[in-house]
Amino acid sequence: MREPLRLHWRPFSFPLPAALHTAAGSLHERRGWLLRLETSPGACGWGEAAPLGVGAAAEAALQACASAIAQLGPHPSRDAVERLLPALPPPLAFALGAALAEADGWVGPAAGGWRQAPPSAWLLPAGEGALAAAQATLEAWPSPVPPQASPPPFKWKVGVHPAPLEQAWYGELAALLPAGVRLRLDANGGWDRPTAWSWAERLAGDWRVEWLEQPLDPADQEGLEALARRVPVALDESLLRQPGLRQRWQGWQVRRPSQEGDPRPLLRELQRGHPRWMVSTSFETGIGQRWLAHLAALQAEGPTPTAPGLAPGWQAPGDLGALAPETVWGACGGA
Repeated sequence: MREPLRLHWRPFSFPLPAALHTAAGSLHERRGWLLRLETSPGACGWGEAAPLGVGAAAEAALQACASAIAQLGPHPSRDAVERLLPALPPPLAFALGAALAEADGWVGPAAGGWRQAPPSAWLLPAGEGALAAAQATLEAWPSPVPPQASPPPFKWKVGVHPAPLEQAWYGELAALLPAGVRLRLDANGGWDRPTAWSWAERLAGDWRVEWLEQPLDPADQEGLEALARRVPVALDESLLRQPGLRQRWQGWQVRRPSQEGDPRPLLRELQRGHPRWMVSTSFETGIGQRWLAHLAALQAEGPTPTAPGLAPGWQAPGDLGALAPETVWGACGGA
């Protein structure tokens, strides 16, 4: 289709409420671009392009997005955008696919409105600080638990400190948990095989553990498959490095829509009801959060509902976190 499009971009940045320490490094802020797309009939859609990463890799990903945005220009045709999408940096492809889907009425008011997400897992900081954070969250949870409500799980960042220390903290953390509260341990690919197996031997059969998230480097697929025969394993970074695994991995998948590219195929799959997918945040603005909430609501209605990973308390502050896209857009300034 030669339908002309109008693209408007604005950069954004915001600091996280605290440094997020992971095995891959420390994340302090989020940077990227917001997109406003207009189609010729006057419909409008919104998107967000923000690579997730640390250090030199993050800077390279931001530069790749900036170069691609400049090459697109303000008036590409729809045909050109659709043709280029598979080759664009995935966060940029997410922004464009999301905006096209909204302008075309796949989501939003024309599709019955944006859905609200179910209660999210709680993100705990790495290290001993997880104990105080978990205790504070549990104290804020209503008691007794409301009927037909189950406490959401905790997600704990591991692989940052020596394994003996983290395993000792795990024992204290597990002792805090009331019945029914589960844990997701996220190593961000930071364990070697001996460390991962020492955890697996300790956690095998432990009802508190929902899964080990990316326990080994994405390159060690053989090790991940062997570990999954002992304990539940969810892939995360592996799915970004090797997208073909999204069709092959039969265990849990941590799906990060804003980092995967055009979200329309993921939207269709969740509408049909796909098992063992969990929708996770990359710390988006309100524009991206609308998508994550919508997809998480669809996942909750599917064959294997589970709490999404939306990191309550870690999202964009103030108007950048608003769910009205015009408010988010205005928070970036400009004409």
